[in-house]
Amino acid sequence: MSEQQSLPEFLLAFPGPLRDQLVSAVLSGAKTSTTGLLADYEHAGDPLPYVGERSRLIDSAGETVAVIEVTDVRVLPLAEVDLQHAIDEGEGDETLAGWRANHETFWRSPEMLEAVGDPSFEVTDETPVIATRFRLVERVGSPGGPQGTPGRP
Repeated sequence: MSEQQSLPEFLLAFPGPLRDQLVSAVLSGAKTSTTGLLADYEHAGDPLPYVGERSRLIDSAGETVAVIEVTDVRVLPLAEVDLQHAIDEGEGDETLAGWRANHETFWRSPEMLEAVGDPSFEVTDETPVIATRFRLVERVGSPGGPQGTPGRP
């Protein structure tokens, strides 16, 4: 197993059009942050990301398309996510209200409710989230660019 393959996976959304859109945004440099539910990490038994951690960005086909490095991690109530973090998610949201509405729709989806293990899970201002910033370190054989293209700092 190569050193790269030993890195943990970095998954955005679920396989399908949304993941494809988010992966493309990372590869283009538009997406440098993401927000997840603490409940999802806890239910899955996954460790929280940490500064300096490198991971393999996985596309909808299950292929590694890049290596990213975590540059900042904050655990905070949903109401404390700031506009810059929301904008840096690279999903086109220009207001916190729009960002939150889009995320709440995703977090209330049947797939996400299954992922947190609670069909009655509710998102509120107090819901703990993981606000993660990262940088693109390396593209891995992606059609978006040559192998080894460095990311933005």
